[in-house]
Amino acid sequence: MNIPEKKAGVCQTVVREQGEKRADYNAPRALRVPDADGGVRLDLGLARLWPRHSRSRLQGWIRAGRVRVDGEIVSAPRHKLRGGEFVEVDEAPDERAAAARAEAITLNVVYRDAALIVIDKPAGLVTHPGSGNWSGTLQNALLHYDPPLERVPRAGIVHRLDKDTSGLMVVARTLEAQTDLVRQLQARGVKRHYYALARGNVERDGTVDAPIGRHPTQRTKMAVIGKGKPARTHYRVVERFVDCTLVECALETGRTHQIRVHLASIGHPLAGDPVYGGGASRVPAGPPFPRQALHARRLGLTHPVTGEPMLWKSELPEDMRELIAGARQRASEDRAAAEEKDADQESEDTPAIIYAHGGDSDDGDDDFA
Repeated sequence: MNIPEKKAGVCQTVVREQGEKRADYNAPRALRVPDADGGVRLDLGLARLWPRHSRSRLQGWIRAGRVRVDGEIVSAPRHKLRGGEFVEVDEAPDERAAAARAEAITLNVVYRDAALIVIDKPAGLVTHPGSGNWSGTLQNALLHYDPPLERVPRAGIVHRLDKDTSGLMVVARTLEAQTDLVRQLQARGVKRHYYALARGNVERDGTVDAPIGRHPTQRTKMAVIGKGKPARTHYRVVERFVDCTLVECALETGRTHQIRVHLASIGHPLAGDPVYGGGASRVPAGPPFPRQALHARRLGLTHPVTGEPMLWKSELPEDMRELIAGARQRASEDRAAAEEKDADQESEDTPAIIYAHGGDSDDGDDDFA
């Protein structure tokens, strides 16, 4: 779905104007706090004065000493404003975006305009640099594909997919678009639907509403824990096979490993999941697969500039298509074998038919007393 040229031209003008404003990106700007904001927290007041920045980004800048109130550095986001003060924000670029290098990595771009890029991420591609993955990531690829993204924190990335999860992701090309998309995510306005192959027989559709947090002893894992962040996943049975079930999952929240953790918590970890499938010995192992069988199939959002509702769909990658085709073939063979067995059993259980011929009757009619 492309934005009409007229709208796209408007978006492009905004980008050029924003580029002009960013010529001295690090220069602090002073704005007066409205009298009506007297008594509000500093981070909230800044979010009202600089709406193109998210509140969490402003909180980070406050703690880093990048905010001055009437010339004095204030490092507490909870600081109460009086109203009438002059505040300055040193809008420094995100350190991680500044440190990332552009790398020539092929991307499957399914949509692009002046505000957005939508990509279909392959399995095996890490979203952004981190411990053990400081290069070869989606962020590195984006900086090569669209160099101006170096001016946007995290190269415009607003949500992530696990390394071995494939599918649709949206990237913001401007700071304003990024802030708007983050707010849509927080307000649960971004619709994300996944196809997942779960181990075992998922009997019915349902919802998992369980908080997720860092595993108390295995720090590289997430888990359902009472003190975790709220998390909700809806799932719908699409097709059942011999030892696994194809389900469609819709996210209300976006916690780390959410679908993998939630399905494992109800006894149906994903086929091929090396992290969350180990403790499910009572569930069929499912078909072998070298990664978790999870694909971000649909992505819906409101365009941050035009306000137009937008929706993208992605076909399953080849490895998952082959996986599901194999599961479907085994299910078909299993049904055929079961039907043949039932037919054999029925023939064995059918009583023999004995034909009795009457003695004196010539017409074949039976006589009843």
